[in-house]
Amino acid sequence: MTSPSTTYQTLLIETTPAGVRTITMNRPERLNAVNAELAVELPDAVTAAGVDDAVRVLVITGAGRGFCVGLDLTDAPALDTSTRAARLDADLWVSRWVHAMTRCEKPVIAAVNGPAAGAGFGLALCCDFRLVSASAKMTAGYIRRGLSPDAGVTWWLPRLVGHTRAMDIIMTGRDVTSAEALQIGLATQVIPDEAFAATSQALAMQLAAGPPLAMALTKRLLIESASTTLETQLRSEVAHIKTCFQTNDVADAMVAFREKRMPRFTGR
Repeated sequence: MTSPSTTYQTLLIETTPAGVRTITMNRPERLNAVNAELAVELPDAVTAAGVDDAVRVLVITGAGRGFCVGLDLTDAPALDTSTRAARLDADLWVSRWVHAMTRCEKPVIAAVNGPAAGAGFGLALCCDFRLVSASAKMTAGYIRRGLSPDAGVTWWLPRLVGHTRAMDIIMTGRDVTSAEALQIGLATQVIPDEAFAATSQALAMQLAAGPPLAMALTKRLLIESASTTLETQLRSEVAHIKTCFQTNDVADAMVAFREKRMPRFTGR
């Protein structure tokens, strides 16, 4: 595996020859709780992966036995208030995480290997796939600390599980088991602990073998569908599928169909 040139204090970065980049939040002693460095480094690493043609799919996970348990309460954030613009900036702290994930036009897998709470829960929600270890638990958790949610939790959760369930999960702050997460549509897949790493990597490899341009345009359509009209969405679909038909990937897929082989997608 190879790593990008940027050195991070709170992240480990690995990229396979097939184009699977794994970003591991690396504060295992704190269950990968969010401090000032992690809040900045994670969106930077995701943005870098999004513009790197060598990367086809992105996996976000946590070192040790946790995914990310939200704000590190032993090192509360000191937000920039040095200027009026900084004080009024709504795109602060873990809001940057959400923007980085949704703007990355590559499949993003949250490999939830352990507890996911608060902003860590929000991080998992805004990824495209949520693979959850059987022993992992997820919680909004904010209400337990007298806080209202951040990290896009109040936007993503109702869209994933419905308003009533979202109210219950957020307002009670209760734990959601992996079994419940699968039942209510919060988890893409629940994986036995002993098979978690291998199964997560297998899905990432499957996605990495897919057509990069078609995947990027598909993700763009799905993100935009939350805030557009049917008429606009139909026009966008036509425009994007026309773009796909002009690619070498579609040309090879047509030949592969006739030759009864798997297509070779190059992203061109």
